Amino acid sequence: MKQTRVTICFKGRVQGVWFRGFTKQQADQHQVYGWVKNNRNGTVEALFEGEEPAVKGLLAICQDGPPAARVEETIIAWQPATGEFDSFDILY
Repeated sequence: MKQTRVTICFKGRVQGVWFRGFTKQQADQHQVYGWVKNNRNGTVEALFEGEEPAVKGLLAICQDGPPAARVEETIIAWQPATGEFDSFDILY
């Protein structure tokens, strides 16, 4: 299966609404690796890497986010997979 990698910036009501925890939970369920973190400007940034269908599925789920979130915009950049991750982490 083709591996892929994507970096995403989520804008909207995405901090203080369990967005990072939700993303990690979903990434673990979809066997996607990488990380998610809050940025000082109020956005959430993430890097997903794994099998293409799993990464695309996780991206779709996170564009909805957890119930309290409201994702207004996503900035998406697809890249070749590097295989550098073996887990999904919340960065602080």
